[in-house]
Amino acid sequence: MNLTVLVDNNVYIDHYYLGEPALSFYLEDGDEKILFDTGYSDVFIKNADLLAIDLSQVTKLALSHGHNDHTGGLKLISSIFTKEKPQIIAHPLTFFPKKEEELVIGSAVTKEELKENYELLLTKDPVKLSPNITFLGEIPELVDFEPRKQVGETKLSDHFAPDYVLDDSALVYEGHDGLYIITGCSHSGISNICEYAKQVIGIQTIKSIIGGFHLFEEDQQLDKTIDYFEKNQITTLYPCHCVSFQAKAKLHYHIPIEEVGVGLQLEWH
Repeated sequence: MNLTVLVDNNVYIDHYYLGEPALSFYLEDGDEKILFDTGYSDVFIKNADLLAIDLSQVTKLALSHGHNDHTGGLKLISSIFTKEKPQIIAHPLTFFPKKEEELVIGSAVTKEELKENYELLLTKDPVKLSPNITFLGEIPELVDFEPRKQVGETKLSDHFAPDYVLDDSALVYEGHDGLYIITGCSHSGISNICEYAKQVIGIQTIKSIIGGFHLFEEDQQLDKTIDYFEKNQITTLYPCHCVSFQAKAKLHYHIPIEEVGVGLQLEWH
């Protein structure tokens, strides 16, 4: 399986790609070409062109959750998929309106608009995207130090209510030597995601994690997350997007982390 970072907050020196506070990954596993999130704007398209990645060949488009830094590019996909249309996979709550105070933070494209041109699979249950990659669906609370936290509000009926981002999901790749976790923002908790991936796939070894961990403060949650990583002997971490410098520094003190930036390419077996 090959993974390329198309969008991240960080860019490497002397590599002239575009960055934005958002996330998008491109994955290849066998015949499947998977776009995981679309960032905030057209940056994922521009970087794919620079990296000689033909997004028109994408077979599946999976969304980690409905925030606009992960779904903003959806309003541009009609310019990419002019002939073959990828299946779009997401949690059922992904496309409901979201706001934080008066700021709109949800998808600019509605479920109804997407259904006009794409096969839309909205699922709480895990689903295979390729021979070795699984979309995890809704992540349950499995550890006591990662309770759901409110992020703004969402409109599920006729009024807005607190949003606990139940639509937050992730991908897991089943490698020869264990599991590789691929996250968007980890609003559901990075340790919850890891525990659920182990349950779904039936393998207890986690080799690596890449994506947003949603860790910002030097607090008890960070300490317990580090303890969880160490107990599970997760030796390779690629924290990006929504992880503060302070959190990365403390993580690195215990488990050496890898720098992530646009253009990073990983090959997992």
